[in-house]
Amino acid sequence: MQTTIFDTPFIQPLFQIISITLLKLLGWKREGSIKGTERSVVIAAPHTSNWDFFYTLLIAFAFRKKMYWMGKDKLFKKPFGSVVRWMGGIPVDRTRASNLVEKTILCFKEHNELSIVIAPEGTRGRVNYWKTGFYRIAVGAGVPILPAYLDYKAKRGGFGKLFFPTGDIDTDMEKIRAFYSDKTGKNSDLFNHNSEIADYKKDRFVS
Repeated sequence: MQTTIFDTPFIQPLFQIISITLLKLLGWKREGSIKGTERSVVIAAPHTSNWDFFYTLLIAFAFRKKMYWMGKDKLFKKPFGSVVRWMGGIPVDRTRASNLVEKTILCFKEHNELSIVIAPEGTRGRVNYWKTGFYRIAVGAGVPILPAYLDYKAKRGGFGKLFFPTGDIDTDMEKIRAFYSDKTGKNSDLFNHNSEIADYKKDRFVS
């Protein structure tokens, strides 16, 4: 995997101080722990606004949590492509099918430490269900799922407890739904944890 801003000497500790300061000034609280999360699939929800990326970076730097994230390939075009990659971005071409799940599983097998952030909703807009590629990756790679969240109503953000998928997707998705039941996105009308997570479809995977 490419070197990112989280690996850059002097920049990482500086950004940690800046992020902690900004979160305090903005009235946000950090919650949770990243202990034992060096290898994990991080799910980020609710995802309803462009502001999610800004606050997610602040939380990541505040916790000193190195993460890679997947984004639309158009974000990686010149002149800012190299900068986006430096920030941990991995381009994804959504216009054609690919074996993204299998490729991600292989990445986990090739690296001792790796955390990849995936937004199960796949978009900032309203969706009827989550894509389940994150679950398939975690099961295939044998790594836990780390639930990350931004709760705009309570102004809190952070990480929940590591969740180890059992392979029983119905039961596991219900537990994930329960975790996000009290989290509110910036555009709360775009996220309904009861329908989005419970009504996932097994034939719709991240590809």
